[in-house]
Amino acid sequence: FSLFLYDNPLSIFVELPTAEEAAAINGGSGGCDLSKIKYSNVYCGVIRGALEQVNLKVTCRFVKDALRGDEVNEIRVELKEVLVDGAGDDYGED
Repeated sequence: FSLFLYDNPLSIFVELPTAEEAAAINGGSGGCDLSKIKYSNVYCGVIRGALEQVNLKVTCRFVKDALRGDEVNEIRVELKEVLVDGAGDDYGED
């Protein structure tokens, strides 16, 4: 399934550097490319962690990002497997 975020509070005060600005910040060393930073990727971690708590293993990624010029933010969540509940046997009644 996909989640669409029309208002993203994490991107209100963010402006991504251009490739030239990122190169100037890195001193032209060709290190990390700051223009590829995904500031809102924390949402994917929260979604993945919450679903793992209810025994669902998922992959989560940004498909569209308003910081990159898209109209909305789209997060794609794909179910990989339903995890086995391992705590049930330990807490059974005698």
